Amino acid sequence: MQITASTVSLTVDDVRASSDFFVTHFGFSEQMSAEGFASLSHGDAAMNIVFLQRGIEVLPEDLRDQRTAGVIVAFTVADLAAEEARLRGEGVTITLPIREEPWGERLFMVTDPNGVPVELVEWATPSEQ
Repeated sequence: MQITASTVSLTVDDVRASSDFFVTHFGFSEQMSAEGFASLSHGDAAMNIVFLQRGIEVLPEDLRDQRTAGVIVAFTVADLAAEEARLRGEGVTITLPIREEPWGERLFMVTDPNGVPVELVEWATPSEQ
């Protein structure tokens, strides 16, 4: 199997709000959209995001009324502090402040308008631990 890209599909109440959030604050671009659907891509990452409106008929019947839950969209970045400052400057609420985990992960979180958590991560080098 050769994987050429990865896509995460998230079911939300307001597709436009999530799409706009990722376009505005994370540099995604909308590739396709229709009623209840938006497909986003990012030039720097091999990951796409699709937003589907809760209740849309393209989803299997047992998934239609579910909202995305228990999923964290995570992006690894080169300068965590700069990204945190940029997002604060853009008026984005930081829902989990910068913290360091014992295994060398630095992270903080924001939340999109539909409640989708977005984690930004920076890995410490062994000499920094």
